[in-house]
Amino acid sequence: MTKKTQWDNGAQLIANHLERQGVEYIFGIPGAKIDRLFDAVEDTNIKMIPVRHEANGAFMAGVVGRLTGKAGVTMVTSGPGCANLVTGLATATSEGDPLVALGGAVKRADQQKQTHQSLDTVSVFRSVTKYSAEVQASTAASEILANAFRSAESGRPGAAFVSLPMDILNEPVESDILAPTFPAQPGMADTRAISEAASKIKAAKNPVFLLGLQASRPENAAAIRTLLNRTQLPVLGTYQAAGTVDISYYQRFAGRVGLFNNQPGDLLLADADLIITIGFSPIEYDPELWNTQHTDIVHIDVESAEIEHYYRPSVELVGQIEPTLKALTEQLDHHWLMPSTTVDVLEEVAHQRQAIRAYSQSHQEFALHPLHLIKVMQDVITPDTTLCLDMGSFHIWIARYLNCFRSRQLLVSNGQQTMGVALPWGIGASLLNPDRKVVSVSGDGGFMQSSMELETAVRLKCNLLHIIWVDNAYNMVEMQEVKKYQRFSGVKFGPIDFKAYAEAFGAKGFAVTRQEELASQLKQAMDTEGPAVIAIPVDYSDNYKLMAPREAGSMDPVFA
Repeated sequence: MTKKTQWDNGAQLIANHLERQGVEYIFGIPGAKIDRLFDAVEDTNIKMIPVRHEANGAFMAGVVGRLTGKAGVTMVTSGPGCANLVTGLATATSEGDPLVALGGAVKRADQQKQTHQSLDTVSVFRSVTKYSAEVQASTAASEILANAFRSAESGRPGAAFVSLPMDILNEPVESDILAPTFPAQPGMADTRAISEAASKIKAAKNPVFLLGLQASRPENAAAIRTLLNRTQLPVLGTYQAAGTVDISYYQRFAGRVGLFNNQPGDLLLADADLIITIGFSPIEYDPELWNTQHTDIVHIDVESAEIEHYYRPSVELVGQIEPTLKALTEQLDHHWLMPSTTVDVLEEVAHQRQAIRAYSQSHQEFALHPLHLIKVMQDVITPDTTLCLDMGSFHIWIARYLNCFRSRQLLVSNGQQTMGVALPWGIGASLLNPDRKVVSVSGDGGFMQSSMELETAVRLKCNLLHIIWVDNAYNMVEMQEVKKYQRFSGVKFGPIDFKAYAEAFGAKGFAVTRQEELASQLKQAMDTEGPAVIAIPVDYSDNYKLMAPREAGSMDPVFA
């Protein structure tokens, strides 16, 4: 029998487990209940990155998970340190981002006492993670960590939480390291189900592909492009599927849909007699908004569908998406004649793209129309640029109308719709690819929820530009309040000199003060080495059009 390794303390075992697991970065804030583990990490090759708020550490870990497929790691102390993680872990689980969070806890003997920072964190995190457990015996630490990583990375990925009592970290322990573990990947879907799906697609008169978040994984995106080229069928995607469709197929891409049911792609869904969803979860776009006619659905994903009134697939292809699509593609040699209604929709989308390219600012007051900003942003964004979007009305404009052609080039939070994610996501993305430019975008409201991480970006010398769309309001809330109540409440706040604010952190600051200087200022900001921030006043007076219903035979309200 092999003798187990003797560790000076549990923290040493856990730190070595994390290193063996392949963890490169840990984002966190230390405290007395977990500082032993922070100390132990210093003896590994893992880079510890202190952040300025625990939620932001979780966002950074989440984006590492999304872009690599391997769980990012965040580590915080007990009590409020853990509580501040809730939003970050809920976001990761909703968005399918693999993440493992480690939280300190009081000694086991004190857990039932009224002592400071005592909190039942396992229960707190159970509803927002795929896995939540506490290490109650030091010999079980490696087992629990191995299962946390496995749960976070398998199936539809998400967050896992592990509570580490202070005495577990301090006491000596004898234990093997059970990492790395290589979970068996599910194979492709059942061959009979694939054949049934192929038959349904061939028999359909107007089938349409709807792409979701998991479609944008690079290996899945490649298989989807082969499938599309074989079938030549129309396709659309949710905001999270951005970048899945290659530019060579854009003539049959009806754009992105989400939140408000008034896009050209929504017309395709309404007219379809079969909808094939790939890597889609209802959290991305409520089926009750786009499937009121109960159109037949073929569901292709790594997990079974969650059945609801408006999402009841007749065939489910459950398994690894890439091999499933390859097998399905081999059975589809059929050619479809697109109905005139589909042709009209695709022509409308082509018209939109041309209109944005030709857009010129015509407003009298100085504040830039969202389409003007998108036009100028499109000119400076290269295929290597990664874009991280915060939550706000600006993200609807960008998600609908900004083109991108690389899978996971455009990152959006549309599950929890979390404010403040853009800058932390941008920092995490920059760490993974320091030679590539990262652009994060937020409104002025969302920016101030995580702007303290500018110091982190400066410290890490991130190749990052943060763009702020400024209007001195929580505008996405405002436009919905005005529609419902004909007035707004609780959304207005005061101005900030964002140029001076950025420079106070050591970043380069820019502020657009005239319409004609937007392009030159944005290019200068993009060319800046290291972190930069540019503030751009925006005119949201057309925001009501984002929600306006389409009239019969009309165009997208923004372009009507």
